[in-house]
Amino acid sequence: MSKQILMDEAAMMRAIRRISHEILERNQGLSNALIVGIERRGVYLAQRLQRQIEAIEGVQIDCATMDVSLYRDDRDRRSKEGRPFNLDTTDKLIILVDDVLYTGRTIRAALNALMEVGRPRAIQLAVLVDRGHRELPIRADYVGKNIPTSHTENVQVKMEEYDGLDEVVLLKEE
Repeated sequence: MSKQILMDEAAMMRAIRRISHEILERNQGLSNALIVGIERRGVYLAQRLQRQIEAIEGVQIDCATMDVSLYRDDRDRRSKEGRPFNLDTTDKLIILVDDVLYTGRTIRAALNALMEVGRPRAIQLAVLVDRGHRELPIRADYVGKNIPTSHTENVQVKMEEYDGLDEVVLLKEE
């Protein structure tokens, strides 16, 4: 398997800063907003976006973690217990954050979970990498990098907080 580094630490930080500015510019501030990171690495991206936005705007923004595994369409829905998180989403602007957007199924699961805990004013999607190959009509509002891939390739985001380093790599089977 070959490995190609697509983004290093500096490129990832530039993308996060740019996405933060785009979010602020599009929404003219973020009063009544909630940043929601999808487990696993989407959580760390959400926290970094939160810190960047707070540093730029000087405002406090809530950040939540969401586990969508119980909402996936390849699992039995009857086994769901509890809520995806303990914050009310009603009338809030939700910035949903994930590391890689691929088929769109994880985002669909996240949307279902969000709607179960309230009725947001709007939901916007921010991803570090969009690799294409959508199976559902889902599009990111904010993208760090578009990386065209084949189905046999894999995009892997590594985060300092979880993996010990920041990088995005493309893995190709040989």
